[in-house]
Amino acid sequence: MAEQQQENFIIKTPCSSANIGPGFDVIGLALSMYLELHVTIDRSKAKSDQPLNCRVTYEGQGEESGDISLDPEVNLITRVALYILRCHDQRSFPLETHVHIKNPIPLGRGLGSSGAAVVAGVLLGKECGRLDHLTPERLFDFCLMIERHPDNVGAALFGGFVGTYLKPLTPEDVARTEIPLSEVLPAPAGGVDTGVKPPEPPHGIGHHIKFPWAPEIKAVAIIPEFEVPTAKAREVLPAEYPRPDVTFNLQRIALLPVALGQSPPDPELIYLAMQDKLHQPYRQTLIPGLTKIVESMTPATQPGLLGVCLSGAGPTILALATSNFEEIAERIIGMFETQGIVCNWKLLEPADGTQVTRV
Repeated sequence: MAEQQQENFIIKTPCSSANIGPGFDVIGLALSMYLELHVTIDRSKAKSDQPLNCRVTYEGQGEESGDISLDPEVNLITRVALYILRCHDQRSFPLETHVHIKNPIPLGRGLGSSGAAVVAGVLLGKECGRLDHLTPERLFDFCLMIERHPDNVGAALFGGFVGTYLKPLTPEDVARTEIPLSEVLPAPAGGVDTGVKPPEPPHGIGHHIKFPWAPEIKAVAIIPEFEVPTAKAREVLPAEYPRPDVTFNLQRIALLPVALGQSPPDPELIYLAMQDKLHQPYRQTLIPGLTKIVESMTPATQPGLLGVCLSGAGPTILALATSNFEEIAERIIGMFETQGIVCNWKLLEPADGTQVTRV
């Protein structure tokens, strides 16, 4: 059977919101705004003029900023794909690969833009390399060697409302030069191991479980027009927490997945279960107006509202609600306006995980 020379496929990866109040670094929710890779491979060519046989084009968030590299060895998505390929003895993309990236997910706003990029990149490597043996669980291992937030990548890969955890890595794993174990792969990617073959990740680094989600609940995302880099948002967190604060969060995270899965939803229960003392209070210095928003927006003061929290590291605010979505968004936007901050908003729903469609 002759090898297929022309291939076209689309990779569609949802954005995600992490934490949902008390679930710091544990809970993730895939939401209906999607990063898309439109990929064309022409294996009929004898050679390529493109570096690593790959042409990258981009449209969407950050397009005009000059921060999005179109170099396949620097762009996060294609760099992740190269890592997957090189783990399987493929040094470059197939002849001739064109990756067109469509990205509506705001960068640095707490909606899992880097997590979506990593997941899409891992799937790109699998599809380009024809690595059909890689299961979703194994792809999760690769994701977690690059992006150490299982809540975001777990939601983006598997979809829905998920709980995640990481298995502690051995000292040998942590010492590998190719694997940065940081927020995302540093640029330029390199090191002794890259020249030959990078080491594959250990098996079973992370695990996830899907929680039920009541169909009445939607997510109102209020997105301020400024960025909070994840690294900066982590710097403001303390090295140690008071025991009562840890207990406070443990109590609520035990309730939250059950509360959000019950139909009809109980607004008072969900509102109380979404409270947090481990990250939101410390990040209010980075997000003017956060404290007032979280404290003043309650089911008692706003019909239809269930609870309000910071989305990931922020500055996006996520309001879970069953009705009055526009009114809720406008109230929160109004509070940001008093701080001189401009926002837009989107009504989102829980989303399925990453899909690959052959065209």
